[in-house]
Amino acid sequence: MELQHQRNSSDQLIVDMETDQVGLATRTPMFVLNFTDITYRVSDTSKSFFLSLNKKDTIASRPAGSRQDGIKTLLDGVTSKAREGEIFTILGASGSGSTIYIRLQGSALRGSLVSAPVTQSRRKSTLIDALANRIMRESLGGSITLNQDHLDSRLLKVISAYVQQDDLLYPMLTVKETLTYAAELRLPRSMTKETKKQRVNDLIKDLSLERATNTIIGDEMHRGVSGGERRRVSIGIDIVHNPIILFLDEPTSGLDSTSAFRVVEVLKTIAQRGSIVILSIHQPSYRIVNLLDRLLFLSRGQTIYYGPPRGLPMFCSEFGKPIPDKENPIEYLLDLIRNREATPNGAKDLVDFNETWRQGNIFLSNPPPMPLDQAIVASFTSGKLVSKSGSTSISTASVQKFANLFWNEMVVLTKRAFTNTSRMPEILVVRLGMTLVTGIVLGTVFWKVDDTPKGVNERLGFVALGMSTMFYTCADALPVFIQQRYIFMRKTTHNAYRRSSYVISNAIVDLPVLILLSFCFAVPTFFSIGLDGGTTGFFFYVGIILEGFWAGSGFIVFLSAIFKHIIMGYVVVVTLLSYFLLFCGFFINRGRIPNFWIWFHYLSLVKYPYQAVLQNEFRDPKKCFSIGTQMFDNTPIEMFPQEAKVSVLATISNSLGLNLTSTSCITNGLDELQHYEVTDLSKWNCLWVTVGTGFVFQFLFYVILLIGSKNKRK
Repeated sequence: MELQHQRNSSDQLIVDMETDQVGLATRTPMFVLNFTDITYRVSDTSKSFFLSLNKKDTIASRPAGSRQDGIKTLLDGVTSKAREGEIFTILGASGSGSTIYIRLQGSALRGSLVSAPVTQSRRKSTLIDALANRIMRESLGGSITLNQDHLDSRLLKVISAYVQQDDLLYPMLTVKETLTYAAELRLPRSMTKETKKQRVNDLIKDLSLERATNTIIGDEMHRGVSGGERRRVSIGIDIVHNPIILFLDEPTSGLDSTSAFRVVEVLKTIAQRGSIVILSIHQPSYRIVNLLDRLLFLSRGQTIYYGPPRGLPMFCSEFGKPIPDKENPIEYLLDLIRNREATPNGAKDLVDFNETWRQGNIFLSNPPPMPLDQAIVASFTSGKLVSKSGSTSISTASVQKFANLFWNEMVVLTKRAFTNTSRMPEILVVRLGMTLVTGIVLGTVFWKVDDTPKGVNERLGFVALGMSTMFYTCADALPVFIQQRYIFMRKTTHNAYRRSSYVISNAIVDLPVLILLSFCFAVPTFFSIGLDGGTTGFFFYVGIILEGFWAGSGFIVFLSAIFKHIIMGYVVVVTLLSYFLLFCGFFINRGRIPNFWIWFHYLSLVKYPYQAVLQNEFRDPKKCFSIGTQMFDNTPIEMFPQEAKVSVLATISNSLGLNLTSTSCITNGLDELQHYEVTDLSKWNCLWVTVGTGFVFQFLFYVILLIGSKNKRK
């Protein structure tokens, strides 16, 4: 179809740039997203300190497009519109701001300056944050509306989805399982299982993934689907619930031309089914250009061109740079922008021409969109949105925040995690093997300790080392939690599931592993060392080890929520565990710890399992650990002949008026507990404190996720 244009009585060019698809202009669109005067500025980090001294220096107090020392305008008054049924594409030369523009869809209020290095990579990361509504509102100028109503953050989370450049997926799930779990989380509970299965099957067909249905996603260690298939799966998990707005950050990046074309074909189908598709793309091929509906070219944050692809020839021709025959119009304009940006004035002439060109043209607009509340009602009817149960009003406030109940989410997340981890048995085998080997080594080193003062010291050494080993063993899970956190943050940003359901399901999945680890450590140590307590003592020993693993696991997941880098997390974990061991009461008794450090003794995670095992071992007052001349062990008298030690014992007995013989019990288990000052809590209290510590760390993990996973940058 050729571009339709004519002249009116005022000699203005009337251009029909809104009807790229037959019939599109004849119906009222359900949703239209408008961006008006979007402005975004950042401050140079080298000068951000001095700028921060002036807290009144905000975007609102500066004219749009102004530039002052240390301030760079990344977006300058960008205005455009994305409609249902269309692919809205953002393009630009390197550093043009095209990577910034999409990020603005998350917020739309005026605000303060931002301290950030102005680099291409920074812009990419900032864009990704904005796709998930992770920009502080105070950092943006302008407004964003949906159907001429203000688009708030809560509604945007529910009705939108985003696909980022990097594909974060569970590697050991198949394509069908990945999409099925996404459907169970994002589709409403009112939908039957058969309907959800059919939705997944239809989606697999739409994404052309039939041949990869039962292939795992894969990673560096496991061969899986191809790059193009992985990208389509990433798109699939975010469109399974038919989002009203779909953001994509360079979805064709890293793909060959055929895979890139198939991806954009899928996006075209999604748009035609009633979604607003907004994406950034880098130099699309000619075949891809034919699938795009609306283009926005940016140069250093300013608009160069906005309209359909077929309007480019007229735009370039009137600028004086006609597009040669058989030339890709998008590549031609990008090259033109790039050449202009290499000059001192940049692409200012193109920006000025665009303003004049748009003012001299009257764009035939489509019919205005229906009111937002009516569009919401229509979305309820079509199943795109889920209304709150018991809601009597039909409005944006009646949109259900989550598609499913907490319990449904927890079950699905637990099943997904079990499926993924069960297909990587090597990780579990290594953890169990290392724990078992550690137990065997300790059991053989402390083989059958006796009931002498030396045996007491050996017991203390084993207990301190063994209980700290549990916490060090848990540290190997730190990379797993850090890697999974990125998937979690991406999905919870758009309300795929609750943070609380994720935390609880994560603990449930970890519990069977902790039980196995507990027995792998307890069995080879309890019996080979000859610890006391019989059957009851053994199961208490297993229980305190299990709770130690539970507290250690909670400690690790808590730290994984704080630290983004694995190396940094390991440094903190090892350091803190060393302090816990130092202050647990083994190296220095509680009474000898300085007052200004005593608080760390009670914070030590090793203290409570350490004391619990010692009380389990020395609880019997009838069991003697120093008989007669054994009281001289670890003293200079130990080297005396036995007869001499008996003589010394008799002298002490006469001096004290006691009847001490070579068979008298000098110290029993309770005496040992008193001597090493581990009697402030009973063994059961130590057990419950350890259990509670694990729950506290899980709760703190939830709090950190609640606060830190909002991903709103300044």
